[in-house]
Amino acid sequence: MRLTPLLTAFGLFLGGNIAADEARVAPDWTLQSASGETVTLSEVAATQPVILLFWATWCPYCKALMPHIQSIRLEYGDQIRVLAVHFHDDKGDPVAFIESAGYDFTLLPDGDEVAELNGVWGTPGLMIIDRHRTVRYNLYTLPKLDLSAARESSAHGKRATYLAPYWAAELRKSLDLVLSQQAD
Repeated sequence: MRLTPLLTAFGLFLGGNIAADEARVAPDWTLQSASGETVTLSEVAATQPVILLFWATWCPYCKALMPHIQSIRLEYGDQIRVLAVHFHDDKGDPVAFIESAGYDFTLLPDGDEVAELNGVWGTPGLMIIDRHRTVRYNLYTLPKLDLSAARESSAHGKRATYLAPYWAAELRKSLDLVLSQQAD
């Protein structure tokens, strides 16, 4: 993997869903996709907004969120691209997982360094990157929901089913804003 030097590497952890004067520029990087394609963030983002998903096969929150992201991908078609960055010392098979679920994301299976570069330490990480590589949405900065009803159970799966639709709705709002500004 080749990592491009950047102005802000770890500032993204604090970025996303932010005012223009606080905008963070996503670091540029290049990875090989599972299908052998060379993917460079700056090249992809220059042509269309990018949904950048950091995930692992064992993550219940990722499993709950990914069908929503697939729905968004189908809704917006070629206007967007979903880059699924697999990371987190996951022993699962990301290619088999994506194929069995029928997702048509671009799978980037060796994303530990890219996750670290973006300040993503836990799953899921989710961002929208615009054509200027500005982070326009960051899941880590969304307001937290009151999940007291879900806390009765210690299972993450139950909390994930509550959170995933909220995260996806906020993702759609941000994506609509990015696309409308891109048209101007």
